[in-house]
Amino acid sequence: MITDFKNKTAVLTGAGSGFGLECARIGAKLGMNLVLVDVQQDALDKAVAEMQAAGAPVLGMRVDVSKADQTQALADATFQRFGAPHLVFNNAGVGSGGLIWENTVQDWEWVLGVNVMGVVHGVRLFTPMMLAAAQADPSYRGHIVNTASMAGLVNGPNMGVYNVSKHAVVALSETLYQDLALMTEQIGASVLCPFFVATGISQSHRNRPDELKAVGVKPTHSQLIGQAMSDKAVHNGKVSAAEVAQKVFDAVAHNQFYIYSHPKALGSVQVRLEDVMLARNPTDPFAHKPELGVELKKALRV
Repeated sequence: MITDFKNKTAVLTGAGSGFGLECARIGAKLGMNLVLVDVQQDALDKAVAEMQAAGAPVLGMRVDVSKADQTQALADATFQRFGAPHLVFNNAGVGSGGLIWENTVQDWEWVLGVNVMGVVHGVRLFTPMMLAAAQADPSYRGHIVNTASMAGLVNGPNMGVYNVSKHAVVALSETLYQDLALMTEQIGASVLCPFFVATGISQSHRNRPDELKAVGVKPTHSQLIGQAMSDKAVHNGKVSAAEVAQKVFDAVAHNQFYIYSHPKALGSVQVRLEDVMLARNPTDPFAHKPELGVELKKALRV
């Protein structure tokens, strides 16, 4: 566990907004070196300027984390500037909804590329670097945090491609935790599973690469409904990105694996696991608020 963050190095993807930006702000206050990564140049530039003004040593890089060559360049630049990082926050993510059979090939490639392969690249490139630092220095402590979602623990309808990507991140993170435990006591791992928090992910289509846009394909009826529901849920969220960022740092300091923004939502996780254990059909996700299920069915069946 990392108990003293001063002069430690943090790599933060998705640092231009949401959890990444708020973690950067905390890191700057704690005296950390910051490697800020985002695919949106203007948001990245603004974040870099803010952290530099706060007195933090900063390396800012525009990176599409789904690309192996770009993340390799990020790892190389990080090591050259600061050495092996102590905190790696694989946080960049995108969202996409709609009925699961309506997602295009480009939808799958985009969401899985960023949400899954972005984490894969962060883990495969920075973990060996951190292990080498731990072997060379008994006082070295490191931690890797991967951003999943409550959608990595339950399977809400009309958001299948996102669910698939976030379940993969949970599985990857749990395996990372176990694999690290085989190799060292100096590096920990956590998975962040937020519920609806205003981070900008509901508008992530703004950064979708042109080559992964289905030319001439308009959003389906279900995708428009999913977007509207996501926007409403995020807008009505009671927990801020800054509060979640503090939970991330608290978890790193206490070597806590699962990080939840809304612990009360875990009842749905328990129901799902009971479905699995009892081999019963998946429980209606709207059982606690049936009016929402009725509303969604009515909207989809128009």
